[in-house]
Amino acid sequence: MTAPARRYDAAELVVDIRRKSAHDRWREAVKIRQEWLDHGLSTQPADRRTAEHSLTVIYARISRPKPRFVWVDSPDQAIPLVAGLPTLDQLYGWIRDPHPQGTPPLASDLAMVASQLRGALSAGISHVDPELSPARKGKHNEPWPELPPLKALDAGVPLGVVLHQGIRTALHRSLAHGFRMPMRTALAGSGPVLVCWYGQQDAAWVAYYDALHRLGLASYGPDALDHLGHWAALARSCGWWWPSEDVCIVVDRPEQIHTEPVPGTCHDEVRLRRDGVRYRDGWHPLLA
Repeated sequence: MTAPARRYDAAELVVDIRRKSAHDRWREAVKIRQEWLDHGLSTQPADRRTAEHSLTVIYARISRPKPRFVWVDSPDQAIPLVAGLPTLDQLYGWIRDPHPQGTPPLASDLAMVASQLRGALSAGISHVDPELSPARKGKHNEPWPELPPLKALDAGVPLGVVLHQGIRTALHRSLAHGFRMPMRTALAGSGPVLVCWYGQQDAAWVAYYDALHRLGLASYGPDALDHLGHWAALARSCGWWWPSEDVCIVVDRPEQIHTEPVPGTCHDEVRLRRDGVRYRDGWHPLLA
């Protein structure tokens, strides 16, 4: 068996909702968020067997055969190997075109099944999911404020809103704004960065749905649980990956990561220091 993919067994995760206060659930959520932030910033060598297994399963979900896997030590090392893949602008253009020409690129199909998964998971949440419908308050339909979490709960902000702000949004700020966006900027010196997925730095949305399930605030069907489990396994096992029809380029996790707190945030967000990442081939970009 290739762990460490978490088993999403319903019986294992049953929680007596009536006995847990919002404050109790938030304290549990903080531990789950830290667990996923640790995965997002892990410098352990990639678990290649787990990553390749889950990528193979995800390829099968879009009716593609197992690709040949090529492992590299940094995103910089991957760039010469991914020529011909679409850019983000090209992918968005394809997705938005009501009558696209030709065969959809593999990245389009992957984006579609990931989006469908998130929709299925949101449908299993016991409250209105702010991921789908931004939470509003009052007769003027204003957004809920982002406050320190316990203060927010005491002020009447719904737990579901606090969890979305404190897990989904906070991890996105740490792992997307704080890590992968400055890394993409560093890579873009040689031209547009082609469409990829981010492995460990995709943990924000995985963590959000995982936390709701573990807190007893969501119930997912078996297929959605299995699918989520493979995206979770990728977030626990590897770095960035570029998928194509025959080959999947996968990056090992960095050798060193150094972060600093983001000042003035409510949810312990972090960002890379300017010289905060070094990969196993020695690539050490100086970030803006």
